[in-house]
This record gives sequence, structure tokens and C-alpha cells, in this order.
Amino acid sequence: MIVVMKVGSPEAEITRLSKEFEEEGLSPEKIVGKHKVVIGLVGETASLDERQIQEFSPWIEKVLRVERPYKRASLEFRHGEPSEVWIDTPNGKVPFGQNHPVVIVAGPCSVENEEMIVETAKRVKAAGAQFLRGGAYKPRTSPYAFQGHGESALGLLAAAREASGLGIITEVMDTADVAKVGAVADVLQIGARNMHNFSLLKKVGAQDKPVLLKRGMSATIDEWLMAAEYILAAGNPNVILCERGIRTFERSYARNTLDLAVIPVLRELTHLPLMIDPSHGTGRSEYVPAMAKAAIAAGTDALMIEVHPNPAKALSDGPQSLTPDRFDRLVKEELSIIGKAVERWSEPAVALV
Repeated sequence: MIVVMKVGSPEAEITRLSKEFEEEGLSPEKIVGKHKVVIGLVGETASLDERQIQEFSPWIEKVLRVERPYKRASLEFRHGEPSEVWIDTPNGKVPFGQNHPVVIVAGPCSVENEEMIVETAKRVKAAGAQFLRGGAYKPRTSPYAFQGHGESALGLLAAAREASGLGIITEVMDTADVAKVGAVADVLQIGARNMHNFSLLKKVGAQDKPVLLKRGMSATIDEWLMAAEYILAAGNPNVILCERGIRTFERSYARNTLDLAVIPVLRELTHLPLMIDPSHGTGRSEYVPAMAKAAIAAGTDALMIEVHPNPAKALSDGPQSLTPDRFDRLVKEELSIIGKAVERWSEPAVALV
């Protein structure tokens, strides 16, 4: 349930109402929009009468019920206004959201050694990326596949951050590792295989670092948003959704089916920012540029693209990784054109020669 306040409502009245809602056993959350303040009410609201709440104050404009099972994640909860996630990096704050330029995240699937991760960080930064992705801990289908270097790789990510000025996004797989990963990462990633790890969702929801929540391989949109709700309900409002391809009957030509239809669908359902991962979504480096361009045209807020200095020798996901040279051309000569056209680019488009 949300309570929409009238324009110009006194702060003292909003505070008074919030205390009154708390006395009713509800958890009020103040949401400040461009023109109005909304008070979101979380708790047992089924028995509450909207007309009765309307009489709590002459400053209440209207009272609306949130019909969807995901309350905090729903667009209704913010009265139709998209949220923003601002992330601190060595080069300043970077915003994720519908009213900001597309954010580029790039880097290898796994952190292999210091030379590789630092070199890659510098190259993707020069091309226009604001964040470095790289796995310290890697969930793999086979127990015999490379699982990442673990805690030692976190130090290498820190070195790459120092050398490049990029923000760091890396996956956390276990509740026991949240603190140590959070000490290095600027954004904690929940991978597709852990989307339904509710203990982990609650744990990252109880800490302050922003969370990137990847869609599960076979998850419906509602299941994905309910996973986000776990993080939001635990107290962390800074959640970014990441579509990385889903498993369908088509397995011959692409690793997954990249569901770009989620972009317009989620715009109607949630206020949370959205990232698209065309690398995992296709599994083929030759398909990544087309899907990245399509994602910007469709309205994504961010892209995550795998880049490796030598994909043929990558310890994981080499076939879907771009070389630094190809990534540079993609960002400067292709993505910038489309980003500029849809007014979501921070740099002028580069003309193709």
C-alpha cells in the first residue's frame, strides 16, 4: 500500500504520519519523487481501509494498494518513478538508471593473474567502461572446471582498481564471503545459479554495497523480481537487475536465449535499473555486438560485456569474450552511435569512416 502526499506537504506532517503508521504495526518508507513524497507501507495491510487512512491527514492526496506480490520492487511502490543507484568509484559517483547515460561494465569472466586483469582493466577503461567485471569465485557446471582463484583474486581486483580507476563488480557465492568480497567490490554480484539462494539474498540485503542480481537460467520474471524483493526487504534499496539469457529449447546456435523483451516488460513492472549481459546471453563473441546494440536501442540502463586479452587461452568463457581491440571499436564506433541517437550516451558519437 502507498500513501501519496500532496505537493508541498510539510516534513513534520510526513514524520507524524510515519510514526502513526508504525504504531499500526506497519513499516513506512518515505520515497521522495520529483514533485511529491510517497510513503510506502509494508506489512499486513489487507484489512486496512484506504478511505480510513485517507482521513489520517488533510495532506494525503490518495491511498493506493500495491497488487503485485513484490511490493518494494514494484513500479507502483514508487508511484511510477524509476529509481537510481549511485555507485562510488575512484573516478567519482556513477549513476545507474533510466534518466542517465548507459553504463558500460567489461572484463574477463575470471581473474587469472595480475598482469592479465590490470592490462584488461586499462584497456576497457580507455574504451569507455566505468566498471571492471571479473570473477574471483566462479560457480561452474562441472566440478573439474576452473573455479576461480578465490580470495587471492580479490587482491588482484583491488590492484586493477588502483591501476585503472574503475569500479569493481564481482560475484559472491557464499554468505561467509560477503564481508571479504564487499571489502573490495563496489558492487556485489549474485549470479544466475544463486538467484534463489535466499540466505545469500538476505545477507547481501543486510549490507550497504549495491547488488547486481542476475536472472536465473530458468527463472520467470516474477521469480526474478521476488528474488530482488528479498534484498530490498532486508534493507538494501540499491539493486540492479541483470538479464543474462535464459535456457530454452534452442541450444544449437547460442548458449542461451537473450530475452531483450524484458526491457519493455520490466519498465511496466519495476522501478529498478536494468543491465543486459549479451556475452552470457549468446555465448558467442560474434553475436555480442549485435545484441549489445539492440539492448541500447531497446532502452537498457547498462551493459556487461566480457573482454579478455587472449580469448583462445581464457580459463573460462573464452568463446564469448571480445578482444580489447574489438571492444574498443564496439564502444567507440558502434554503441556510441546508438547511445547518442536515444540520448543515453555521455560522450559524442564517433562517426564511422
